[in-house]
Amino acid sequence: MQLNQFIDHTLLKPTATPKDIENLCKEAIAHQFIAVCIPPSYLKNAKSVLKDSNVKLATVIGFPLGAMTTDAKVFEAKDALANGADEIDMVINIGMLKSGEAKYIEKEIAEIKKALGSKILKVIIETCYLTNTEKEAACKAALNANADFVKTSTGFGTAGATFEDVKLMKRIAGDKMQIKASGGIKDRETAIKYIELGVSRLGTSSGIKLVTS
Repeated sequence: MQLNQFIDHTLLKPTATPKDIENLCKEAIAHQFIAVCIPPSYLKNAKSVLKDSNVKLATVIGFPLGAMTTDAKVFEAKDALANGADEIDMVINIGMLKSGEAKYIEKEIAEIKKALGSKILKVIIETCYLTNTEKEAACKAALNANADFVKTSTGFGTAGATFEDVKLMKRIAGDKMQIKASGGIKDRETAIKYIELGVSRLGTSSGIKLVTS
């Protein structure tokens, strides 16, 4: 198994410096990770480091709370593309979902996907705050809005990915949408288990440990 080709090598800590991001990108090149996932302010720096590699450049919008307006998220998405992003990981409006406003979620995702065109959109539903019914509604909204991925977590919530949540997400997504597990993936055994459950990407800051242990 080419585990490195499942890993979004991630650094989203608020204390991350430009030098930290540069090092992350160099690590991703050395270990041939599929992507890095970084804050949007560092996209141009990262693009210059990654320019001669196959590593994709992912960033986050509406992060980590998801409570921004749709217009703000669309602007962020367009700005990220202009600065070199290949993929966008967006956070849904969790409060709107919990209020039963799944159509709001679907419309927002669709507007962001429209802004991105052929670029990859991953929809973070922040499973730790949701009931199973809400998780299903969020996955259906992402699917209906033509998102490329549904993703478990920001890594900033009260918990990260779980096997049970990934199973639930896979039931909704089927083969029509991919799944990214994120948050708390720190060992190779856990990573492989997620892949066996149908995950296409792993968001982790422990990527080097996963591929060298």
